[in-house]
Amino acid sequence: MAAEEHIVKILAAEYVTHNVRRFTLEKPQGYKFNPGQATEISINKPDWKSERRPFTFTSLNEWPTLEFTIKIYTDHDGVTNQLGKLQPGDELLLHDVWGAIHYKGPGTFIAGGAGVTPFIAILRQLHKTNQLGDNQLIFSNRTVKDIILKEEFTEMLGSRFINTLTQEAAAGYDNHKVDEVYLKEKVADFNQYFYICGPDPMVEGLEALLIQLGAPKEKVVREQF
Repeated sequence: MAAEEHIVKILAAEYVTHNVRRFTLEKPQGYKFNPGQATEISINKPDWKSERRPFTFTSLNEWPTLEFTIKIYTDHDGVTNQLGKLQPGDELLLHDVWGAIHYKGPGTFIAGGAGVTPFIAILRQLHKTNQLGDNQLIFSNRTVKDIILKEEFTEMLGSRFINTLTQEAAAGYDNHKVDEVYLKEKVADFNQYFYICGPDPMVEGLEALLIQLGAPKEKVVREQF
């Protein structure tokens, strides 16, 4: 067995939206990570051991357990479909801790759907240490039922938690894509850090757009592999 492979039991698994499941796992002794980092996970069953997928820690490093918040895709028999079937007592394999997104300073977080997961631990850590300041989160989802951790983000960020929906008009929510018009409306100063995560086309497009609007390239932070 590789040095960076750990067998851990699932302690709890619950759905936080209709298709996003939160897993609480055993934490190996001495296992450390920074908010925003990720690891590769595979299922400890013969047919699935070699099928590794990257997931971001949504717990904080000092917690006694690990937490992952994972979107379950049931349209094909892949890893997340299998994760949707697992129960407490089943085992997962954890591998190396790696890069992902690191917090560099106050700014605007922009997430699409399950792309918010790297921001969960970062914002929780900032909240815990009273350093949230003027950080804001722009969260784009298809519909209201897709919003992950809506209550927790609202409690942490208040009016700086900005929700926009792309496939539904609902009272109290914006109904707009995150485009040039929307960014100019929601961002007062483009000389700040921007943290972006979501589907690859969204991330690529937003990075180019933010730079076009005046954001320094070195202040646009995205996943690093």
